[in-house]
Amino acid sequence: MKKITIALTMAFLFFASAFAQQDIEGAKDNPMFPTRMPNYLITEVANNFDAVEFNLAASGTKNVTKEGTKSVVRYDFYTESGKPKPSSLQILRNYEAAAKKIGGETVFLSAAEGIATFKLVKAGAEVWVKIEAIGNDNSDAYYLTILEIEAMKQEITAVGIFDALNTDGHIALYINFETGKSTIKPESQPIIDQIVEMLKANPTLKVSIEGHTDNVGNGPANQTLSENRAKAVMAAISSKGIDKALLSSKGWGQTKPVADNKTDEGKAKNRRVEIVKI
Repeated sequence: MKKITIALTMAFLFFASAFAQQDIEGAKDNPMFPTRMPNYLITEVANNFDAVEFNLAASGTKNVTKEGTKSVVRYDFYTESGKPKPSSLQILRNYEAAAKKIGGETVFLSAAEGIATFKLVKAGAEVWVKIEAIGNDNSDAYYLTILEIEAMKQEITAVGIFDALNTDGHIALYINFETGKSTIKPESQPIIDQIVEMLKANPTLKVSIEGHTDNVGNGPANQTLSENRAKAVMAAISSKGIDKALLSSKGWGQTKPVADNKTDEGKAKNRRVEIVKI
């Protein structure tokens, strides 16, 4: 009887240990950052629309709050693994390398505080990432928080463009380009199509295609970029059968902002292409 009791006890401990090594039911790594630190288990997950504060400088002296779709995963070190815990710097550097691999940039990183902030753009959406290590030596556990801010969208119609030109003389359109380039992204093709439809419905209308940028980078480079983007839009329109004689292009670089370049939202509004009635 004693042998049976010992055997059952050992079996229970074995299964309890095996269970303890598992993530909580249904938990998965975020596909953007699939490689977690070794010997860490997922103990908490959450997904919702929320506001998140991100560190931009040490000790919270300068933070920024963003709103968007939030994903949070908590990882706890599995102490029974018998492996040594990594340092907080190792945790932060691991995710810094992962962020860099997918085009992210490091906004803030402090091993002493166990916090890092990264930023990147994915499928036209702005993404902010926060790593927050906690516990003894800032490595007992850590939170991975990912906030996705949906790209600016416009409901653009040919009639709406024409009405704006008649009322205001111009309309600002948010056409997405490859970063630092004049290549129009496929998701902006519907806007091009509506411009073409408007011009075909008004065959004598002359317009100027005018590019604008935010103030990231230097003035001369932004001037050239704005000119090239305006030309790219004009070329896309003329390729659909619009007479080139009705079109002209111009770039203004960063000289005519319509919003504050100190915020990401303002910069997004300043990166625009305007259709101006001639």
